Amino acid sequence: MGHVRGDPRPEDLLRQLAPQVLGVLTRRHGDFDACEDAVQEALLAAATTWSVDGLPANPTGWLITTASRRLVEIWRNESARRRREVGYARQSLPSTSPAPDTDDSLALLFMCCHPVLTPSSQVALTLRALGGLTTAEIARALFVPAATVAQRVSRAKARIRESGAVFRAPSGNEYADRLPTVLHVLYLIFNEGYTSSSGDSLHRVELTAEAIRLTRQLHARLPEEGEVTGLLALMLLTDARRPARMQPNGALVPLAEQNRARWSTEAITEGVELITTSLATAVPGPYQVQAAIAAVHDEAARAEDTDWRQILALYDLLDLIAPGPMVTLNRIVAVAMVNGPGVALRQLDDAAGELAPAGHRPDAVRAHLLDQIGDRDAAREYYRRAARHTLSLPEQRYLLGRATLRP
Repeated sequence: MGHVRGDPRPEDLLRQLAPQVLGVLTRRHGDFDACEDAVQEALLAAATTWSVDGLPANPTGWLITTASRRLVEIWRNESARRRREVGYARQSLPSTSPAPDTDDSLALLFMCCHPVLTPSSQVALTLRALGGLTTAEIARALFVPAATVAQRVSRAKARIRESGAVFRAPSGNEYADRLPTVLHVLYLIFNEGYTSSSGDSLHRVELTAEAIRLTRQLHARLPEEGEVTGLLALMLLTDARRPARMQPNGALVPLAEQNRARWSTEAITEGVELITTSLATAVPGPYQVQAAIAAVHDEAARAEDTDWRQILALYDLLDLIAPGPMVTLNRIVAVAMVNGPGVALRQLDDAAGELAPAGHRPDAVRAHLLDQIGDRDAAREYYRRAARHTLSLPEQRYLLGRATLRP
């Protein structure tokens, strides 16, 4: 097989091709579990072979052929599937399978978010099947042991097999029933990449990039779904600030102190256009409202130009349609900017019971508000308390740095 040198790095292509190859095999043979294993082995083989020999002339066909041959081997070694293996082995395998003419990404995404799976399994399976990430890469991205990821993926595939799920594009009520789960999984992946919940890295760019890529694919198939558009806009408008969120030494830079000249104007422009169109044509949902809030932040040339009254009004709306601890907490921050830190502190006290799931963040907000009213000693204590309860080292360093600042 001829190879083309000078093409993009093989590893940069594998994640793009992984869902296409898995979709072809699963559509042909129906066994998601075995097909996924075969594709993963084909990806590993490609990572080794292509880095030495260069890209094949037909990378997709190379992967399909390699994975198909591995699938035959898997079936050959399973006595319970002997007859299926024999029947399949009689088929002639061309040296290079043609590239698929059907995009199976959407069907794969909805299968990975099957309601029989736990949220953690949905995330792991989505990253592996559609993101093309290996078990080790997912483990590093999510800061969990590789054995834990392997167990989640194994259990997820077993649950899909036991449920009798059929690989096909969702139809009818399945879109409406499963779309919120799909969006939530993509949202979780993006958030974990944008602000890692633990470890010494603030960002996991591979996760945010995968979340945006997958959401773009979903939006391309469902352009009229307001919440799909809203989620894509939210990701773009949030990720636009990433270049300014860290100092060269890795220190966290809060939104108000960021150099806005470093924000991605291209991402902001696209995100604003998406959310503007969506709000004009669809009933607002939680992701659309969050995207609108992000747009207000991003369109302010300076922190002091931010329209906090509009942001507070949007949080009031969000609290009506999708209440939750983080919505309450973020709304209190907006209250502080509109009505002053004293009013916000009283609301923080009133909401203390419902904010427990927000982890260290209520203490960090309280510390900031105490700082604003001049109670430096109390602020210092709450900064330290918040630092003790986060596993993110950049956040720890930032909070401890705030605690040690002199009045």
